[in-house]
Amino acid sequence: MMQKSILVIEDDGAIRRGLVDALEYAGYRVAEAADGRSGLDLAVESDVELVLLDVMLPEMNGFDVLRELRVSLPTLPVIMVTARGAEDDRVRGLREGADDYVTKPFSAVELLARVEAVLRRSPERTADVRELRGPGRVVDLERSEVRFDDGEVRHLSAREVDIIRYLAGRRGCTVDRDELLHRVWGLDPRGIETRTVDMQIVRLREKVHRKNDGVIVVRTVRGKGYRLEDGVEVVT
Repeated sequence: MMQKSILVIEDDGAIRRGLVDALEYAGYRVAEAADGRSGLDLAVESDVELVLLDVMLPEMNGFDVLRELRVSLPTLPVIMVTARGAEDDRVRGLREGADDYVTKPFSAVELLARVEAVLRRSPERTADVRELRGPGRVVDLERSEVRFDDGEVRHLSAREVDIIRYLAGRRGCTVDRDELLHRVWGLDPRGIETRTVDMQIVRLREKVHRKNDGVIVVRTVRGKGYRLEDGVEVVT
């Protein structure tokens, strides 16, 4: 079986060495970078299948790297590395498209379990749904954008594309927040604040909807969750 390739972007030499050793021992091919700018360049130029990305980096912080990756490589899995107790960093990372996070200090066992889980889920990004069509707009999942009939284009993050794909796959059903956390974020919803999901859906709805035009693409079902509106055409 071909080894999967992982990029570690971490400025602390000792932590980076520990991450690389653990991943190589588990059978992965590992590239490494000590700052955000060189890490971003390496991610774009090389054929890596997952990025392990520290938040606090020189040259370019982890959030800026993540934002650039979501534009140039929208389906590349990213796991953020955050400091203990930095809840705001974890929430921000998930909102901006990270697939998961680990909190320092962490064990090699936990790290490898999260890497394996994210890599298992990553093929789900290539689901069959190509686009959604509603009055006055096309939600193009392959190009990660919403195109309106008047020419306006709005970019979708990788997480937003994943949410739409999942809702399209569960068309006709209302999907609750715990299910989205589990199936889209890949997280155990127990003990996690579901506000994370709500904030992401708010941002998604702002992109696919327009004020006062009456067109609904993603509907909020009060007290239950979210669903794709029945009148939206799903193109595969």
